[in-house]
Amino acid sequence: MDFVLRAGKRKPYFMAEDKPPGPILKPLVFRVDDSTPEMVQSVLLERGWDKFDEGEQNVGDWNLYWRTSSFRMTEHVNIKPWQHLNHHPGTTELTRKDHLAKHLKHMKKMYGTPLYEFIPLTFIMPKDYNKFVAEYFREKHVLGAKHSYWICKPAELSRGRGIIIFSDIKDLIFDDTYVVQKYICNPLLVGRYKCDLRIYVCVTSFKPLTIYMYQEGLVRFATEKFDLSNLQNNYAHLTNSSINKSGVSYEKIKEVIGHGCKWTLSRFFSYLRSWDVDDLLLWRKINHMVILTVLAIAPSVPFAANCFELFGFDILIDDNLKPWLLEVNFSPALSVDCSADVSVKRKLIHDTIELIYSQGLRNERMECRDGAKGSHSVSLAKLDMGRLNKACSALSCESLLQLTGRTFKDESAVKKAVKICPENKHASQLREMTSRKKDLLLSTKEPPKTKPKLKGRHSTHKTLIPFMSLIQSCVGKTSISPCIPSDNSKVPDLQAGNFVLIFPFNEATFGASRNGLNVRRIIQELQKLMNKQHPHMAEKEAKRR
Repeated sequence: MDFVLRAGKRKPYFMAEDKPPGPILKPLVFRVDDSTPEMVQSVLLERGWDKFDEGEQNVGDWNLYWRTSSFRMTEHVNIKPWQHLNHHPGTTELTRKDHLAKHLKHMKKMYGTPLYEFIPLTFIMPKDYNKFVAEYFREKHVLGAKHSYWICKPAELSRGRGIIIFSDIKDLIFDDTYVVQKYICNPLLVGRYKCDLRIYVCVTSFKPLTIYMYQEGLVRFATEKFDLSNLQNNYAHLTNSSINKSGVSYEKIKEVIGHGCKWTLSRFFSYLRSWDVDDLLLWRKINHMVILTVLAIAPSVPFAANCFELFGFDILIDDNLKPWLLEVNFSPALSVDCSADVSVKRKLIHDTIELIYSQGLRNERMECRDGAKGSHSVSLAKLDMGRLNKACSALSCESLLQLTGRTFKDESAVKKAVKICPENKHASQLREMTSRKKDLLLSTKEPPKTKPKLKGRHSTHKTLIPFMSLIQSCVGKTSISPCIPSDNSKVPDLQAGNFVLIFPFNEATFGASRNGLNVRRIIQELQKLMNKQHPHMAEKEAKRR
C-alpha cells in the first residue's frame, strides 16, 4: 500500500517505492482563530499540515494552536499530551512595559546595577510621578542650560502608539499607566538614521528554563534623519515600521539605508564589520541581556506543559556600542511589508516548528530511555549526554564559526543564504510525521558607505552572526558534561534551524534550572562568563563594592 497523506492534491511525503513499515500516519493538524497570522498558516500548510475544522473534527484532534492572544489557564490545564500552545501563561509580566520595568528594577536591586545596566532609568506613572519630578529637577540643576531628554510610553500599547518625547516637563501628559524613561540621545546612526534591532527569542520551557535565540532578525530604521531639535518628528525618533511605512520618505532612496525602513540583522552586522566593529562582543552582550531579562520573570511563571513563547526583543545600540533594552514584544508582528520581512519571518516560522517538534521528539526518546531498566538505561544516558560533548569537542572553533557564521561578500550571497524555505523541508516534515506516532498511541488512551558615528572601535571578526552557545562551550570550556545525573537529564538540543540554545549554557546552569530555578546560582555563573568576555564588568562590580 502506498504511504500517502490525506491532504488533497498536495505531494505525498513518500513515493510508492519507499513503503515504510507501520500504519499510515495522518498529517498534523493546526488550529487557528481570527488573530492567527497568515504567515503562520501559510508555512504550516506548506509543511503538509492540515487546518482544524471545528465542524468535522473533535476538540482533541489538533496538534498545534497558534494565535496572537494569550490562552486562559483552563486551556493550559486541559491540554492533551499531543498538543502545543504558542503561549506560556503569565508572560505579559515580561511584555507589558510597566511590569517589565518593575521586574528589572527588582533584579537590579537584588543582583547589582552593573549587571542590569542595559535598562534606561525608568519611572512608572502615575505611581512614580514624585520620584520622576525630583530626578527631572536634579538633572536640570546639574545640566544647567543643557537639556535632558525623556520618552513616555503607554504601558499596554504597541507599534509606537501614544509615545511622546519631551525635554520640558510641561509637555509630559498621561492619563493612564505609562512608563517614562531616559531617552537614549546618542543612538548609533547609520547614514544619520536611527535604528533598533528586533531579536527573536523562543522560550520552549520555563520549568526547566530553556531559551533559544534566533541568529537572524530585523533592523528597523527611522525614515528621517535623527534630530534632537525636533522631538515631535516621529519619523526621525521612532523606528516602528508601522509608523515609518506611512511616511513620505519611506520609498525614497536614503543615504546608506536605501529605500524602505528595514534590513536583515545579518546585513547590519556585515555593515558594522566593515567599520571594524567587534560584532562578536556585541552579540555576546545581547545574548546575556536576553538571559537576564527572562530570568526576571522565570520563577513566577506558572508551570504549563506543551507550550512555547516566541518573543520579540527590541534593542537599541548607542554610539558606544552599548545595547539597551527598549521592550519585549508579545506575539511579535509576522506581517510582510518588504523583502527583509519575507526572508526573515518565513524561515523564522519554519524554524520555530522545527524547534518545537525536534524538542518533542527528543523528550519522547528521553521518556522511553527513562522508562528502561538496568544498565541499559544508564548506557543510553551516557550515550545521549555524550552527544553534546562531541558537538563541542569534535569541531574546532573555526569549523563552528563556518557552520553558522559564514561570511558573505556581496548582497546576492546574503539573499541566497536567507532562504524562504527551510534547508531540508522534506526531512523536517518527516520528523513532524514521526512525532504523530506518539500522538496516535496517546489518543488511544486519551483524546554607498558612510562611516557610522561610533565612539569605540574594535577588532573585526569574520563571522556573520556568532554561534554563541557552541563558541562558549568550545572556547570557555563550559560544555554540558555526561556527569549530570541521568534521572533528570533531558538535555535540550543545541540548535534547530537558526535557533541556537543560549540557556542553559554550561553544566552548572543546567543543574540550577532543574528541580526549581536557582536564580542566584545562575546569576553567579553568568557573571563569571561576562567577566571573561568583557572584563569592564568585573571592574565596575569591584568599584561598587
